[in-house]
Amino acid sequence: MAGTARPGTPPFAYLRDPREIYRLSFARIRAEIDLSTFAPTCHALVLRLVHACGMPDLVADLRLSGEPVTAARAALERGKAILCDTEMVRAGIATRRLPASNPLLCTLASPEVDELAQRFATTRAAAAVELWQPWLDGAVVAIGNAPTTLFHLLERLLAGWPRPAAIFAFPVGFVGAAESKEALLEAGLDIPFVTLLGRRGGSALAAAAVNAVLCSDDAP
Repeated sequence: MAGTARPGTPPFAYLRDPREIYRLSFARIRAEIDLSTFAPTCHALVLRLVHACGMPDLVADLRLSGEPVTAARAALERGKAILCDTEMVRAGIATRRLPASNPLLCTLASPEVDELAQRFATTRAAAAVELWQPWLDGAVVAIGNAPTTLFHLLERLLAGWPRPAAIFAFPVGFVGAAESKEALLEAGLDIPFVTLLGRRGGSALAAAAVNAVLCSDDAP
């Protein structure tokens, strides 16, 4: 027990070797999920998404279109930007793995956003998408927070805006999250994407999806 440990002795018995923790974590995930319904190029993506939230059951609600990992990797190797809806997503991305000093952008704090939100009568998260246009062509989009971000992006893409290479869509919440992802499924944009049906999502999942692309050399 913790109260009887000798001075200087760790009171708890737990695994400390980071390599073994990594190996064992992904071995346990593989034992609990079925990867057979996913393209082999997406296996590392699925594993990292489960690892990011500790919920193997999310696999049943994952929806992928095209080859989002392959498309995103090719885009980043060409130097394209990663567009994030929040600083939390941006902070979770393994910048040391960026292949071409890629721009890693979150426009939410830009001074223009408040005025744009008023002009379009929408949220700041949606308004921030307006500032993505110069970077959007061939970019990787990572959404881990506001459903209005995804809705606004879809509206702009359907109106003819430049098309990103891949969309990682994980808006979260009780209002609009499930609906925004259904809108992505139904939009027919022919842009590779991965999303998670329902209310679940979040910045950790969006960042994990990008990291699955960046860390392909040490795929679990």
